[in-house]
Amino acid sequence: MDLDNLLRLMTERGASDLHLKPTRPPLLRVNGKLAALETEPITMEDLDKMVEAILKPHQLRRLEERMSVDLGYGVRGLARFRGNIYMQRGNLAASFRRIPYQISTLEDWDLPAVLLDFCDMPMGMVLITGPTGSGKSSTLAALIKYVTRERPVHVITIEDPVEFLFTDDLASVSQREVGTDTTSFSEALRNAMRQDPDVIMVGEMRDPETIGTVITAAETGHLVFSTLHTNSAGQTIDRILDSFPADQQGQIRTQLAQVLKGVVSMKLVEREDGSGRVAALEILKTSPKVAKLIETGETSQLLEEIESSVGYYRMQSMNQSLLSLLVHGVISYQEAMRQSSDPEDLSLKLRKMFPKIEERGGSMSPSTADFSEILELQQFRRLYEEQEEKVKLKLGEKDEKIAELRETISDRDEEIRQVQSRLKQSNEEQERIKAEYTRLRQEAQEKIDKLMERIKELNQRLVGDVPDPKKPGIFR
Repeated sequence: MDLDNLLRLMTERGASDLHLKPTRPPLLRVNGKLAALETEPITMEDLDKMVEAILKPHQLRRLEERMSVDLGYGVRGLARFRGNIYMQRGNLAASFRRIPYQISTLEDWDLPAVLLDFCDMPMGMVLITGPTGSGKSSTLAALIKYVTRERPVHVITIEDPVEFLFTDDLASVSQREVGTDTTSFSEALRNAMRQDPDVIMVGEMRDPETIGTVITAAETGHLVFSTLHTNSAGQTIDRILDSFPADQQGQIRTQLAQVLKGVVSMKLVEREDGSGRVAALEILKTSPKVAKLIETGETSQLLEEIESSVGYYRMQSMNQSLLSLLVHGVISYQEAMRQSSDPEDLSLKLRKMFPKIEERGGSMSPSTADFSEILELQQFRRLYEEQEEKVKLKLGEKDEKIAELRETISDRDEEIRQVQSRLKQSNEEQERIKAEYTRLRQEAQEKIDKLMERIKELNQRLVGDVPDPKKPGIFR
């Protein structure tokens, strides 16, 4: 049994993963479900030969030391594969994930264009999160590909192993593999600071040292992309903080509030037509309110802020994403409820939009022969238009009130300026009068002193203490 042939078969069937273990046939994951090939079980000897054929000496040593090793493996003209060789029950086992040579765009994946906003940022940290097999690497590759095509920058990727291969375009790309080009993520990140990077992509933030270095890189003016195995923005921030000692978490929280620009949490959901899976995703963009919630540790309020910031910041929660897919007929009602982490909230949102959805068993489409459904829709439209008109009137009244308040504030500001001017003039006049008083008092004191001297002299003459120069001799 040949590994390359298995990988070709995997590619032909559109499988995302291949699992190999002794005593059973190879397993393929197609559209998220595992299925065994109709072939003979793999023997331990077959698996040993496959592993020895693709592992380099340093990878064999690592497998012996750590009982597991990651690797990148390519089949010419077919695809690249990310592999992991590991021990189970004392025997070798392996899994391979298919990584196409051609990197798909966000449009190909039907992902929101708002994600491209992260690519144009000059600095900060953007995290793509989700469980294994949720599309994190593919989404990250699409973002990096956009950067290389649109920005004249230096991009450095640090991966274990290298997955998607990027080519130079408008940007220059340097790809480093842990174990081959560098010893560790943290070491590669420290070295990257001396390699004049503009954009850094870290395959995964696995330990506190790597997380701390990523945050520092974002603080020093770089745009950093990375991934985490978390399911929501709040959980992502908590996971980062929990990886540090308690006495450091306050500082890390402050740093996160400054450098975190976005968190995209993904999961793959089965399409209603059975043609594959589609991504549902929560999008958090850092706004002043979000930064404040992160800094104060109120991560439990992030979901509410996300759902209330759809219009302006184009954020969205996972339930809102599932609702959008459901409304557009991409996924089924049952699949949306199954994939939601808060089905009750999703059900409430659905009932607000489609009051009879649960009576129809999850179907949002009315019967084609039921005219009452059309009348009901017309009534909803009329109520909506009336409500919209009321909202416009209220907004107009509020705008007028705001204008009046602004004018009042402006008048008050002018009055305050005039009072301050008069107060200033009064203070200046007071200082002038005070100075004049001091001068007059000093002059009066001098005159008094002179008069006192004259009086003293006259008193002395009167009592005869002072001789009269006009009386000579004894008559003095």
